[in-house]
Amino acid sequence: MNDNLQFAAEPIAEKMAPWHVLVVDDDPEVHEVTRLVLGSFRFANRPIDLISVASASQAFDRLRAQDDIAVVLLDVVMESEQAGLELVRRIREELHNGFVRIVLRTGQPGQAPEHEVIAAYDINDYKEKTELTAQKLATTLYAALRSYRDMRTIEAQRQGLERVIDASAQVFSHQNAREFATAVLDQLGDLVNSQRGALLCAIEQPGELLSHFRIAAATGDYRHLAGTNADEHLPLPLAKALRDTYRRKSHHFGDDHYILHFTDRQDNETLLFVGHGGDLTALDQRLVELFCTNVSIAFENLHLADDLFDSQLEMVYLLAGAAETRSQETANHVRRVGLLAELLGRASGLDPALCEQLRYAAPLHDIGKIGIPDAILGKPGAHTPEEAAIMRTHAEIGAKLLGDSRRPVLSLAAEIARNHHENWDGSGYPAGLRDDKIPISGRITAVADVFDALGSRRCYKDPWSSDRIRAFMLEQRGRKFDPTLIDRLLAHWDEALAMRASLPDR
Repeated sequence: MNDNLQFAAEPIAEKMAPWHVLVVDDDPEVHEVTRLVLGSFRFANRPIDLISVASASQAFDRLRAQDDIAVVLLDVVMESEQAGLELVRRIREELHNGFVRIVLRTGQPGQAPEHEVIAAYDINDYKEKTELTAQKLATTLYAALRSYRDMRTIEAQRQGLERVIDASAQVFSHQNAREFATAVLDQLGDLVNSQRGALLCAIEQPGELLSHFRIAAATGDYRHLAGTNADEHLPLPLAKALRDTYRRKSHHFGDDHYILHFTDRQDNETLLFVGHGGDLTALDQRLVELFCTNVSIAFENLHLADDLFDSQLEMVYLLAGAAETRSQETANHVRRVGLLAELLGRASGLDPALCEQLRYAAPLHDIGKIGIPDAILGKPGAHTPEEAAIMRTHAEIGAKLLGDSRRPVLSLAAEIARNHHENWDGSGYPAGLRDDKIPISGRITAVADVFDALGSRRCYKDPWSSDRIRAFMLEQRGRKFDPTLIDRLLAHWDEALAMRASLPDR
């Protein structure tokens, strides 16, 4: 056992912090005898530091100033007949110190009967001074220190688990992969008080002959390394430790760093490198491993969520593309409208989450065309008034198709489907709304849709040149389109053209 009681002075490899023991007694001889008996006492390979005070009031002041006192050897009768018992109450109730072990030592047991004191006061042991031989005093202290150590260990584990839970909650709140990775590093650094920072390497193509470890995210001193190869920038010993950890598929704890390896159920591998200022305790290592277990689960859930989202997004594009194909337009048109809507949303200062939703919702603006007859939808010439009336119903059809969904993206898509043909001057359809009575999503999609459609080939026209499109958008500024949105489009004109070119018609 590593906590055997030792009295002989033995050399130890490193100096360890002592256990603090407070001796409270108004008899100087008690202090002298206690020091004589316990002078060479050791517990768990640590010596003790005997602190002597002569009164309960002095003891209270010392306990209030120093919260790492492990044991109090306490007399009952000092400045008053109940001074020791009153101190016990103040330690527990005023200082809220439930960790310190209190051993009551009395030379007048009649003043404080054992059964009454143990029942009424939160003490841990009761001894008459006459029975405290050297061996019994050492045994009593041994038991008290063991209890104190175990309680402190349990409390450290409890606090550590709370930190793990709090850190995990912070990580789980991030759904974006890059934000998620950075949050993992930040919380891991806080968990063990990392002084240098951390970096994360996501292994995209696992294999024994992996040539480089790409840094997906980094914090602290390593922040500037994000996007580079860890093996090319870390000192050679650390790069070797990184490679060895990957090859062994197990954690590595060094003197001033540690590297964690974890794999999810889809065999995605991740390495976490953390630099710290000193050795990790066994508890720190367990907390880190527990945290990384949570991260691994969250990382897998993030992958699953991304897969589900990609599947849903693909379905959106398929539906939107089906509607466009019926009108002999390309599926890439709806993708470009989504990207342009997001661009205009960001240029308008909208919330980033709403801008992202615009990218996914705007492609469904013409989903209602599914309900329009082929003869009208694909007619190469102008529509008759009757045909035009039927064609205009696609706005309401689309809104009805999407309107029953509780999904935020589809609810936004329903709003866009209904309003993207409303005009700024009130001449649009289906409701004849004007200016800011038209939802911003409809106004943005109207600009994005017309801008892209004019530059695309249709059954009834050839693609327009950039200058001609620009002239038309300016002409319709304040008539068909929100004038502010046209100004923002012109300010990002080259970016909008590049976006169109990146997804050409097929």
